[in-house]
Amino acid sequence: MPDMSSYAARRTALRQKLQATNLDALLVTNLLNVRYLTGFTGSNAAVLVDATGDEKTVFCTDGRYLTQSARQVPDLERLIDRPCDIALATRAKGRLGFESHHVTVDGLEGLTQAAEKAELTRASGLIEQLRLVKDEVEIEALRMACAAADRALGALIGHGGLRAGRTEREVARELESRMLDHGAEGPSFSSIVAFGANSAVPHHSPTDAVLHQGDFIKLDFGALVDGYHSDMTRTLVLGKPADWQRELYDLVARAQAAGRNALKPGVKVSDVDHASREVIEKAGHGEEFLHGLGHGVGLEIHEAPALSKVGDGTLSAGMAVTVEPGVYLSGRGGVRIEDTLVVRESGPELLTLTTKELVVV
Repeated sequence: MPDMSSYAARRTALRQKLQATNLDALLVTNLLNVRYLTGFTGSNAAVLVDATGDEKTVFCTDGRYLTQSARQVPDLERLIDRPCDIALATRAKGRLGFESHHVTVDGLEGLTQAAEKAELTRASGLIEQLRLVKDEVEIEALRMACAAADRALGALIGHGGLRAGRTEREVARELESRMLDHGAEGPSFSSIVAFGANSAVPHHSPTDAVLHQGDFIKLDFGALVDGYHSDMTRTLVLGKPADWQRELYDLVARAQAAGRNALKPGVKVSDVDHASREVIEKAGHGEEFLHGLGHGVGLEIHEAPALSKVGDGTLSAGMAVTVEPGVYLSGRGGVRIEDTLVVRESGPELLTLTTKELVVV
């Protein structure tokens, strides 16, 4: 039987929010939030979290997951029915919160008809607020995901995977395969592999472009482990780097270090972005830093908080974020360096351990 204590603790934390907002229950229909609260990994489920305790909390899925749900959710009452949201809404009483950021207009109409004994109330983002700060079970999953990506990159480089004549698509396929070999369930997202001038495109999709001597090689990729995503970018050079390549790389490396060092509890997320961005702006490349500094990672590859000039809020210990400044010289090449880190009272914990020295292959 899986260890259910972390899921029970998350539901307890959610109940505190329900009680604070005078809700008698919350109907959770976002599958990622269902997984966060229960550990269930199937494709159809919902949970009715009662504000008074797990004794009145009900998990629902359909008959395809009868066996799986018994194994993954042994600590809650289970209802086998379909559609789950309607089945649970008919059982609700009092003030019933629903995930208004997830429920469609048509879905709300169905819930309204089903919840005859309840008063539907918007309750957007309650679980996402909890997900901002990761518990140690989540951080361990992130740590394992980052390790799988680190090992995959090491194997790619160590076995000659980055050599002249290979295409971006070939390298992307090999990198993703090696992540599977090293414990990943799959890639966190479609890997970005960009050679030469293509490295100046922040979110370039791999093509049949061929790797040549002297090219920048930008690799942005991540591994998925236990539902949690890692995210890392490394920029390398095939052969001896030109002076401009080393200068650009060193600039981004300094900016990335400044952003990492700014990750402290209580710091505004916009200030973290500023710490990194001002290094690049002072070097005259501010207009070529084309995106925010980073983002949260967890059950989603991009989640709160957003580290950007317009980001809102402050950091808390336990938040998992990326720091990924970049400078992109159109038609020439670009550099991005990205790590996944956890905010800690004693300083950020680095989870992506591959060297950030300029690697020459």
